[in-house]
Amino acid sequence: MHTALHVLADAPAQLLPARSLMAFTLASHIILVPLGVALPLITLVLHGYGLRRGDRTALLLARRWWAVMAVQFAIGVVTGTVLSFEFGLLWPGLMGRWGDVFGIGFGVEAWAFFLEAVLIAVYLYGWRRLPARAHFLLGLPLPAAALLGAFGILAANSWMNTPRGFTLDASGDPVDVKIWQAIFTPLFGPQYWHFVVAMLVTAGYVVAGVYAVGLLRGRRDRYHRLGFTVPFTVAAVMTPVQFVLGDSIARQVFHKQPVKFAAMEIVWKTDTHVPEYLFGRLHPDGTISGGIRIPQLDSVLAGFTPDTRVTGLTSVPADARPTATQATIAHWAFDIMVGIGSLLLVLALWYGLVWLLRRRLPASPWFHRCAAVAGLASVVAVECGWITTEVGRQPWIVYQNMRVAEAVTSTRSTTLWIMFGLVIAVYVFVFASFLAILLKMRTRWRLADEQDVHTAPAGAAGETPESGTPYGPRPTVPSGAAPRSDGGASSSPAQDRP
Repeated sequence: MHTALHVLADAPAQLLPARSLMAFTLASHIILVPLGVALPLITLVLHGYGLRRGDRTALLLARRWWAVMAVQFAIGVVTGTVLSFEFGLLWPGLMGRWGDVFGIGFGVEAWAFFLEAVLIAVYLYGWRRLPARAHFLLGLPLPAAALLGAFGILAANSWMNTPRGFTLDASGDPVDVKIWQAIFTPLFGPQYWHFVVAMLVTAGYVVAGVYAVGLLRGRRDRYHRLGFTVPFTVAAVMTPVQFVLGDSIARQVFHKQPVKFAAMEIVWKTDTHVPEYLFGRLHPDGTISGGIRIPQLDSVLAGFTPDTRVTGLTSVPADARPTATQATIAHWAFDIMVGIGSLLLVLALWYGLVWLLRRRLPASPWFHRCAAVAGLASVVAVECGWITTEVGRQPWIVYQNMRVAEAVTSTRSTTLWIMFGLVIAVYVFVFASFLAILLKMRTRWRLADEQDVHTAPAGAAGETPESGTPYGPRPTVPSGAAPRSDGGASSSPAQDRP
């Protein structure tokens, strides 16, 4: 315990505010990432379905989801740019010493970001202005651009967890950099696919959750059923895949980062027949209080046998491992992530069994209540995954090569706390604006749908918004509504249809 306190006392004063600022901006930005990475693919699935079936409702939903995606992308520009600056401003030791080794990941992400911006703009502009098939084909590269951006970021992060592709000279600086080895580190594959599938799962449940609320409120028209079914199906199919990938990456951490694994499972001493603790708190003397103890399970999960030897935190000096508090944080985050994943797996199996046995969607209000909260739960799981990854690696910013304290800026802590306060104020404004825009769009779309029903021509009783051709001539504007000069969507139903 004395050694751990000595380590904390030696930490620079600016370390806490720098960590707090980086954690806040990263946690805020990651809320938007699933919509940016996975929503393009989900929307294109719906768009393709609408074109194939001539389904106006599917095309209407696809167009509206693309509008939400454009707003999300604009907000992501702000939060992502702040993060980019923070790497250089808060961690100059990291970028100055190691930038030549792993910086290519950030370069790939930047190029993917600009490509994604262009593709979103072209696709949004193409509604009603391009032939249907050409317009759809122009959208197909967008998911690839989003995945390329994730590729760059995950390449950089996986390198920080398992650094490769360099040798150190006499002064300890990296030389003889091998780019391909630096990109494709041992953890890159498991970490990348775990992240990508997590984005698909989260985006699917988030979007489906919006329509699940509508279904619970009695809006059981085809618009809400389709808006729920497509993203939820994608998420439900990917949930068991994510469960397998999650187990795989945990096993990779066990082999490649044994001390991080010890923190995730709060294992104090190296041993076999190690018990599994569900939650619980690790104390500086190695004792564990609270939680549920399951004998031998940790060894079984790590190596499929109780005889598996699990490395403990005390296998390395106190200054080379997470503190008891950090280990507890990583452990709780890991358990929450796994717990949410398990519940989502049950929800996906519920959905799948009802469909296989009865060829229909589950009708239970409890199913839709669970589906409504699944999106929020997925976001929490993503946040917990990043907490596990970053806190479990402490005190290293580059695993076993550079400590966080060595990389932090020399800027005064007071200045960093002021910056932190300003960033919080800006982010509150940005996310409040994002929410206000989404609510405004929802209100406008709802009014447009109501007007579309009321202005249906005589003899069209029972006609639904999906009637008509998906890419036909632009309908005439109803009397009393002036056409927009920019040709964009307005509150009039005729202009708010694809």
